[in-house]
Amino acid sequence: MKKKWLTGLLSTVAVLTLAACANGGASNTGSSSKAASSADTETFTYAIDGDPSSTNPLNTSDRWGLTLTNFIYSPLIRIEADGSYVNELAESYEIAEDGLSITVKLRQDVKWSDGEAFNADDVVFTYNEKVKKENGGSDGLYINDQPVTVEKVDDYTVKFVLPAVSAPALDNIVAETYIIPEHIFKDEADLSVNQLKATPVGTGPYKFVEYKNGEYIKLEANENYYKGEAEIDNLVLRIVESPDTTKVALQTGEVDAAFVLPAVIKDLDKDTLETYAYSENRVGYLGLNTTTEELKDVKVRKAILFALNKDEFNQAAYLDKEYYETPYSFLPVANPYKTDDVEKYEQNVEKAKELLAEAGVSNLTLNLGYNSSDAAQTLQATLIQQQLAAIGVTVELAGGDSSALFTELRKEGSTAYNLFLGGYIMGNDPDQYARLFKSGGASNYFKLTSPEIDGYFAEGAVELDKAKREEIYDNLQKELADQAAIYPIVDNKKILVVNKRVKNVEEAGLVPIFTFEDPSKLTIE
Repeated sequence: MKKKWLTGLLSTVAVLTLAACANGGASNTGSSSKAASSADTETFTYAIDGDPSSTNPLNTSDRWGLTLTNFIYSPLIRIEADGSYVNELAESYEIAEDGLSITVKLRQDVKWSDGEAFNADDVVFTYNEKVKKENGGSDGLYINDQPVTVEKVDDYTVKFVLPAVSAPALDNIVAETYIIPEHIFKDEADLSVNQLKATPVGTGPYKFVEYKNGEYIKLEANENYYKGEAEIDNLVLRIVESPDTTKVALQTGEVDAAFVLPAVIKDLDKDTLETYAYSENRVGYLGLNTTTEELKDVKVRKAILFALNKDEFNQAAYLDKEYYETPYSFLPVANPYKTDDVEKYEQNVEKAKELLAEAGVSNLTLNLGYNSSDAAQTLQATLIQQQLAAIGVTVELAGGDSSALFTELRKEGSTAYNLFLGGYIMGNDPDQYARLFKSGGASNYFKLTSPEIDGYFAEGAVELDKAKREEIYDNLQKELADQAAIYPIVDNKKILVVNKRVKNVEEAGLVPIFTFEDPSKLTIE
């Protein structure tokens, strides 16, 4: 008899790195009609602070690319914030007793937005393309450097075959991968690009209409959506990079929703606008590039961290503890595997100076990359510059576009930045963070190479006993703290402001990264 494997193991909504809310180069596609105004009772306008870095669901990894993907496409299984699983395109799933395969039964009532039937061929096509290294090669689809394979059992059944037992297999493989239609993309010449040539066709609540770079992305309700057609006919993602402009647009009703920082809340019209604050299990951090000449010595890295005071950063940026918590591990505060039994690097200026002296370093100059359009990061960067000056370290601020920053950091051997500010939302299972910290990890911006860290990730990935996994990940958190490559700053809540004419916001599900789990449930009064 087969059984559900990994019962009790917790996971959460996202398995892809959120390096930052990146701006990227997207192309204009579709008709030339203008985006609708929010005065239109059939249009919901959501202000976002930049273009998606990619609109390709196979490789997108930033907030707005993933948000757009979630509006147009659907996964087999969705992971809720509490770690539970919800079937989407899947009707059911079974994990083999030996842990080496997962069989998924598919819904038979799903159509693509162009009216074509969804079936197993689409799932096999998606995973065969997503596993390719040249297309981005999702880390979760490899176990011991060997790819997971997917087989078509029949028109509505697929089987995932694992090369070895993997504790987070369900999270990494089946959940949160968005399925694309074979009949639309099978003739695409290059599926590795950020902008696919074919017009997007999905199974999600909305379908693509038009994208004008730097201005808006327009969607309309998908009449074939398997959960029922969306209540609001049109959904517009309006690109507004300036927080001040966003604030005015909210006040005037030009946009219906947007994220804001706590400092903005007091200025908002409470009669027309509603505020929703919710956790994303996000970690905002200062990263240290361990391959730069200035930071190769762990003593120097530790000196940098001991000189800092994250409480000052958070109070300045988020004002009230209602809107943030303080992490010390690389795992977010609510993560079930998180431990605070690590080096916390509480500010100690004298110890920082001693470590620099032991390392024989003086007159150190470092540069700091950050997203200059992010008000919180801009404030953090200024405070880091001030606090490191107290130990004789000069920090040159290098604010700019976050997409360009992390594109540079991804380059093998890049030493363009000593320090950088970023953030990620990765999920509950610690294995999903391996891409950040394992040697050669796809998002190892810190350029860490550590046999100890690699070993802990390898052990945790195959250990099915939860207590033993907890011990492994406790050790991993301690080791990562000792490496002094990441300085966790904040686990901040997202604050979404919504025009009161928009109803059922909580019913639509406020979730990490995507904002709305199912925007089809939103209505306009």
